[in-house]
Amino acid sequence: MKKPAPLPWDIRVMNITSGVLVVVLLCLSLGVAAWWALRHPVFAIEKIAVYGDVAHNNAVTLRANVMPQLSGNFFTLDLKQAKDAFEAMPWVRKATVHREFPNRLRVRLDEHQPVALWGENSETSMVNQDGLVFEANVDDIDADQLPVLSGPVGQSVLVWQMYNYLRPIFGTVSIGVDKLELSPRGSWRVQTDSDATIELGRGTQEEVGQRLQIFLKTVAQVTSRYQRTTTSVLAADLRHTQGYALRLRGVTTLGNDGNKKP
Repeated sequence: MKKPAPLPWDIRVMNITSGVLVVVLLCLSLGVAAWWALRHPVFAIEKIAVYGDVAHNNAVTLRANVMPQLSGNFFTLDLKQAKDAFEAMPWVRKATVHREFPNRLRVRLDEHQPVALWGENSETSMVNQDGLVFEANVDDIDADQLPVLSGPVGQSVLVWQMYNYLRPIFGTVSIGVDKLELSPRGSWRVQTDSDATIELGRGTQEEVGQRLQIFLKTVAQVTSRYQRTTTSVLAADLRHTQGYALRLRGVTTLGNDGNKKP
């Protein structure tokens, strides 16, 4: 059986040219379709479905504040830009943004859960459940129920961890912690719910906790000598090596130097 004769070169060129033209036309058709899709108003983002924590935000406020910051449609919207816009809203800790065909965004919000106020005079700074500082309107919550934490910039996590460590130690003698402060030099100070100021000094959680436990185990004995209870404590300084200094309400002098060091 004879092999078929090869096609003449001009026929081969025509076949190749035809194939190229088909590919070009197909690409042009896809390009036109993409151009139409990218610009057709039916794909413009018109709706936002919000899920998750929405105690302080809702779809109306989100639309009013976030929509002007979004650019593009269903196909061209930058989800990272959208995520940043949602997370810039007060109370929003984390936003997860997904597209929903043809013109919707589905957003899941995780809000900051305030666990403490941050700073002595701040009306907007709070600490969330991760120990991070965030800004929001304090009037939106019952701030009187929260402790006040303070410290150098960037140290809120450390202060929140120390608060959680110290609170159950104070709780063993039914004392609450209203304020906890970390000084720029690394020294800790507590103000209790009976308005007593306790200087805890420097150190790790274990070192500070050990000094505090010694104080709490002995302070009732000291106050009883002066017909007082632990609620009479105005101030205590635990930074002494061999004991602590104590000041009581109604007692002007404890010892020869005005302090008692058990």
